[in-house]
Amino acid sequence: MATFSAFDGTTLAYHVSGQGEPLVCVPGGPMQDSAYLGDLGGLGAHRRLIMLDLRGTGESAEPEDTGSYRCDRLVDDVEALRAHLGLERMDVLGHSAGSNLALRYVERHPDRVDRLVLVTPSLFGVGVPVPGEARREAALLRRDEPWFAEAFAALEDIVAGRATQESWQAMAPFAYGRWDAAARAHRAAEATQRNQQAAAVYGSEGAFDPDATRAALAGFHRPVLVLAGELDLNSPPGPVAELATLFPDARPVVQPGAGHFPWLDDGSRFVTAVEDFLS
Repeated sequence: MATFSAFDGTTLAYHVSGQGEPLVCVPGGPMQDSAYLGDLGGLGAHRRLIMLDLRGTGESAEPEDTGSYRCDRLVDDVEALRAHLGLERMDVLGHSAGSNLALRYVERHPDRVDRLVLVTPSLFGVGVPVPGEARREAALLRRDEPWFAEAFAALEDIVAGRATQESWQAMAPFAYGRWDAAARAHRAAEATQRNQQAAAVYGSEGAFDPDATRAALAGFHRPVLVLAGELDLNSPPGPVAELATLFPDARPVVQPGAGHFPWLDDGSRFVTAVEDFLS
């Protein structure tokens, strides 16, 4: 673990592993400890992974101003990390909600990003809707799973506005291509890795400006990889492909058999897709 000072003096941590050219990784959650990313399925064999613990998560300190958990304000933390690392330009990977932060960083600092990787990205920050039918279609691909009936009933309750905490728990298997011991352990760890207070602020009023972000992405001419999981209900392939159209030079990829954490479902396939793009 290493640390640096953020724009407001908050001490932030990052973790370095692997070898090769640096890849700055922005975690999702939102506001989850970067530990859940692991080594991104073995990507560290090809890239020096720089995993940022966002303020108030992992080894990073909590700020005095909790309003600084808002996504647009976290852009300054990513920029402070780049300056600390001494990188003129950097490759950036954003996962899930972390993609919204990566996109806001591109919006404000397009000249600092060389290549951009968006993994099962949240689409909220660019105003791309995810229709309930798209989620349902992805869910029905799992109809032969032993847990399907309970999980699908929970999904219907959520879509109908009848969600309970139990509904979200029952939905958990849909997030993974395989609901095995590794997936269960990954899911269980989330409870201790996520800063719920920070997550509530992350997307609060003012965090996003879809029109401004879209306009900035239209002028971003660096290569972009937009990777979706075939089975992902959170970021289904169809809406994720729409995100790719917002860039002049984006490559949409759908990983077969993958959910919201594709490096866990098939690390080799995930690493090949990302490394082929970055090479």
